[in-house]
Amino acid sequence: MKRDLKRELSAFFTAPKGRFEEVVLPPMRYFAVDGAGNPNTSPDYRVAIEALYTASYKLKFLSKAQGADYTVPPLEGLWWADDPKAFQTRDKDLWSWQMLILVPPRVDEGLVEEAIAATCAAKPEARGRLRMVTLDEGTVLQTLHVGSYDDETPVLHRLHEDVMPAGNWVFSGHHHEVYLSDPRRTAPARLKTILRQPVRKAG
Repeated sequence: MKRDLKRELSAFFTAPKGRFEEVVLPPMRYFAVDGAGNPNTSPDYRVAIEALYTASYKLKFLSKAQGADYTVPPLEGLWWADDPKAFQTRDKDLWSWQMLILVPPRVDEGLVEEAIAATCAAKPEARGRLRMVTLDEGTVLQTLHVGSYDDETPVLHRLHEDVMPAGNWVFSGHHHEVYLSDPRRTAPARLKTILRQPVRKAG
């Protein structure tokens, strides 16, 4: 039976629309590629996405050959900037990012390493960039945003200026997005994205 990771790991791939929910997430492994610059124009971003999907599907087929099939999880991204105002002004050339695809639990690390090696052999531009990381965000506040990526600003403003102060929360990690929709096949107004912020109590 093919594992449905969105259902199995529902806390990672579901969130309420219209409000922020507090969730405690366990550590999880990811394929990761770091970079910087406007994701709409940066060649580095294209390299990152191609490498992540190549490695993820290679791992899926390796795992399937051992009798453990699953659906490849959606693309995710951590986003930050030296000047946080770069997000309010949408100055994407100043953004840094780490793009991610989750590695399913219980998949052998040897298969993960094999998938990375095969990807780097097929795509030399991924060498030294594609790797596995463990992300341990702990307590997060998250919500489902439906709409264009550029329409996230008011939602994040409410999180930063209202929700977090009201709960005595402070930042404990980078802004995290989970892309539940394929932007190549979905109208901007219908894109579904989980907006996630790792937090801790002030003091």
